Amino acid sequence: MTSRERVLKALNHEEPDRVPLDLGGTFVTGIAASALHRLRKHLGLADQPVKVFDLFQMLGEVEMDLVERLDLDVLSVERPSVTFGIRNENWKPWKLFDGTPVLVPGDFNVDVSLEGDWLLRPLSRADKPPIARMPKDGFYFDPIGYNEWDPNYQPPPIKQVEESARRHWILGEPILQYFADRARQLRKGTDKALAMWPGGTGVNYVGRLTEFLCLLATDKEYVADLFMVAAETSVRNLELLWEAVGDNIDVFAITGLDFGTQRGEFFSVETFRETYLPAFKKQFDWIHEHTTWKIFEHSCGSVANLIGDLVGIGLDALNPVQTTAANMDPKWLAEQFGDRLTFWGGGVDTQTTLTFGAPDEVREEVKERIRLFAPGGGMVFNPVHNIQYNTPAENIVAAYETAREAGRYPIAMS
Repeated sequence: MTSRERVLKALNHEEPDRVPLDLGGTFVTGIAASALHRLRKHLGLADQPVKVFDLFQMLGEVEMDLVERLDLDVLSVERPSVTFGIRNENWKPWKLFDGTPVLVPGDFNVDVSLEGDWLLRPLSRADKPPIARMPKDGFYFDPIGYNEWDPNYQPPPIKQVEESARRHWILGEPILQYFADRARQLRKGTDKALAMWPGGTGVNYVGRLTEFLCLLATDKEYVADLFMVAAETSVRNLELLWEAVGDNIDVFAITGLDFGTQRGEFFSVETFRETYLPAFKKQFDWIHEHTTWKIFEHSCGSVANLIGDLVGIGLDALNPVQTTAANMDPKWLAEQFGDRLTFWGGGVDTQTTLTFGAPDEVREEVKERIRLFAPGGGMVFNPVHNIQYNTPAENIVAAYETAREAGRYPIAMS
């Protein structure tokens, strides 16, 4: 069975030969560059610097030698510029704070503060203030949303930021051609399932998150209208993307804001239904009516009270399935939604077991999650969100080897 067939069966709630495996198929199912470098060394793969393709999360590119070694099933049709507008090209050597040798894009340039922080400059422009900061000895960049370097700067009232949603851009010919060429190349050269997260679709907040949540609490009707504007633009982008890539991709990731925290949703179910849901439904309906794509939605945290509504409007796959968040018990999730929703994640917890447990503990948790999520299809194995920088290589190997063996159908229930 090919990887693509395996993933499509799982998404259609049919049992393939084994549970599909994903590592790096999207930028929320990836691995930190430091952990990836150690994993490659642990497996005896070619000793080479890791490409950091997402500077925000400092994620490393999963190369084809690792894809084959772990028998992975999903590849990414990724954007040429993932974060901060910096294109992944003209790679140059760099070292992370922990000494990991990496390659970064040519337009990646930082200043060093007096405290030793890295201050990321926007597209090599020394005359502009930094757009992100990584604290000394840190592992991620924190975006700087407002010009905090100017003590007299005052952000505009939140409603004036509406234009950022109305500029929810129409994708241009160069980016569409890029996606078309990349998807065609991968479809021709591999048997893997292909996932795309292109931008220009979904609904998202405007301004700072804290201000947006205040706006959501005080003027839901305004936010609902704002989201519908974004959804209408998104549908036009979906039309253009379908014309460009067609069925050369299999999984389409809708972008949006996380809906949950560790303890519960950001907002009430009623607020979600009045604001987010109509805009998502407009896009989900178009995808299911006009394409062959399966819809992938990412939201961290506790979203237990929202899943039913998302499934009801046609969501195919939920990620990362954060099973340690409130009300996200994996047994309950499987019982409530296992016949209608594919769990793309939830395979082992990155906050606890995968990072801090022993390999045997990792194996046992992976087996448990497969027993819960995999019967009848409906599971793509991935840890809960991206694998973090301090994750031991032997734990990662234990997770994927166990998923490959324990995930063979029929699933052993003991």
